[in-house]
Amino acid sequence: MICGDGVAASCCAHLMGQAGWKVALKRSERPRLPVILLSDAALGLVRDVFGRPDLFRSSPRIRQRVVVWDRDQQPLPLEHQAIVVSEQELLENLLPSTEAASSEASAWTIYASRPLPAEATEHSFGSRTAHTVQVYLKDGEGGSCWIESVQDGWLFLIPDSRQSGWLLSVGAPPDALLGHSRVIAEQMTGYLGGGGKFPASPRIASQLCGPGWLACGTAAMAFDPICGDGTAYAIREAILACAVIRAAAAGADVEKLFRHYESRLTAGFRRHLALCRQFYSSGHGGPWWDCEVAELEDGMHWCAGRIGSQPEFRYQLKGFDLEARN
Repeated sequence: MICGDGVAASCCAHLMGQAGWKVALKRSERPRLPVILLSDAALGLVRDVFGRPDLFRSSPRIRQRVVVWDRDQQPLPLEHQAIVVSEQELLENLLPSTEAASSEASAWTIYASRPLPAEATEHSFGSRTAHTVQVYLKDGEGGSCWIESVQDGWLFLIPDSRQSGWLLSVGAPPDALLGHSRVIAEQMTGYLGGGGKFPASPRIASQLCGPGWLACGTAAMAFDPICGDGTAYAIREAILACAVIRAAAAGADVEKLFRHYESRLTAGFRRHLALCRQFYSSGHGGPWWDCEVAELEDGMHWCAGRIGSQPEFRYQLKGFDLEARN
């Protein structure tokens, strides 16, 4: 049984189905992200896992990221290869055909979206909220995305055509942050409409697996959009979750598998927090930024308390399967 219908759920359903397992899907209802920026590395991972080498060949392409991060920095153009796709379009291309959920007992349940089992507790490290709104672009040039830090947060502008794009504002609503923008505000002519908001702070469940179940994807953890690696992380978590279940079914020690799974995911989450700390420490600066850096450091200490400074990994992935380390 797979609970959820995001990228992680799609990947789990695909991999378990490919391995010959009977898969049922319990869908979740949640708002979709209007736009996702998939780097070429993340896109390559999606194509490899799903065996779809031509996936999103015609999607709008980003070739440059313009960065204004330090408060006194001039716009810095950097090469960046990625595509722009909506979450709905991504999932329509990835979600395989499965049976509908039934009351029949399942050998395993994979939680790929909330709600979590009662044993799991969520921990969030930060208080930031992200807002999205579709906007008109000024010059219609296309091919570039923009990121800028301001006094109480940061802005990210992603074009989805020559005339329009999506603005992500983290820390405060767009109007509040655009008033301090030196660069991104100049790329826009006004709001087109649509949008919403969602929590943008990293979070993780303190129990990621238990007898007969595992959490992966957004049920296991969520990432700050500043790193742009949430889709790739979700797929890697799904690969590992499926490998753990297959190894357990083949007779491997379940408790050792669970400890490996917890350690791997927590270590990955700690790396994400460390990367976020680099970004937030070097941003605009000020009370808002200092508060978010402190929360990220709390998260890193929490991870260290869970797995230590040098976690021991008992297994390694060979393709899509786990093998015990010698």
